[in-house]
Amino acid sequence: MTNDEFRRSFRVPFHNSLGLAVYSCGVQKCGSCHSWGPAVRDHYLIHCIVSGRGTFRCGGKQYRLSAGDGFLVVPSLIISYEADRDDPWEYCWVGFNGADAKRLMEQTGLLNREPVFHYGQNSRLQDLMMGICNVSGSGPSNEARMESGLLLFLAALMDRYGKPVAPRGNGYEYVRKAIKYIDYNYSGNISVGSVAQNVGVSRSHLYRLFMRHISMPPNEYLMRYRINKAAALLKTGRLTVGETAYSTGFSDQLYFSRVFKKYMGVPPSRYMADGLAPGGKKENT
Repeated sequence: MTNDEFRRSFRVPFHNSLGLAVYSCGVQKCGSCHSWGPAVRDHYLIHCIVSGRGTFRCGGKQYRLSAGDGFLVVPSLIISYEADRDDPWEYCWVGFNGADAKRLMEQTGLLNREPVFHYGQNSRLQDLMMGICNVSGSGPSNEARMESGLLLFLAALMDRYGKPVAPRGNGYEYVRKAIKYIDYNYSGNISVGSVAQNVGVSRSHLYRLFMRHISMPPNEYLMRYRINKAAALLKTGRLTVGETAYSTGFSDQLYFSRVFKKYMGVPPSRYMADGLAPGGKKENT
C-alpha cells in the first residue's frame, strides 16, 4: 500500500451466534484500480462508499458508484468490484450471515431490487456501520455489541428502503401477528383490545378473523394459551400456584384457580401435587 492507502478490518474467527453473526467489518481507502473478484462470497456483504469512485459488477451488469452509494453482495452470486484509476474509493463494509439473515435482508427491501442503493447525505448509515467496526473484537461482549450494531444498521435500511408486507386478502396475516403478539406478551397485562390495537384492526374484526381461520374467538385463544403455559410451569414443581398465576398474566390467584379448573378439570394445586395431565387423567410415568 502507498501512504494514501489504508485498511482497518476485523474478521471474526468463530461464529457463536446461529441467528445472526457478523463475519467481518472494516474501512479501507483503496489504491488505484484495487479490485476483488470475479468470485463469490458465502455471506451477505454491504459496502458504503465514503469518498471516491469505483465499479461494481453483478449479474452481467456494471454499476459506476461514488460517495453516498452502497452495494450489496449476496451469497453465491458472482461479483467483482474495482476502484477508479484516478479517484479510487474509500468504503466501509460489514459482512454477516445466519439463520435470520435472509429474513432481515428481505425486510430491508434490498433483495428484490438492483444490488446498489443511494443514501446521499444520510451519514447515519455510515455512522452505524462504523459503529460496528469500532466495537469489533473476539470477546463475547464484542460479539454482542457487533450483532446489536448490525441490527441497528439493518433497521435503518428497513426505515429507508423497506416496504411493509401487504396482508393477504383473507386476513390470515392479522391472525398470525396476533398470535405472535400473544406469544411474546401473554405474561403481561394484555387484553383482546390491546392485541387488536397492536395488530392494527378493530376488536370486532379480529374476532371475525379468528373465527374464520382458527374457529376460536381471540379471548378464548388468549385464555387457553395462558392456561397451557401455567400447566407447563406447574409440572416443573418449581413455582407456587400464586407465582404461576402471576407468571402467566393473572393478577388474581383465586380467579386463576377457577379458570384453571374450568379448562384442566382440577384445581392447580391438585394438578401440581398429583401430576395430572389435561382432562384430569394421570400422566404415564
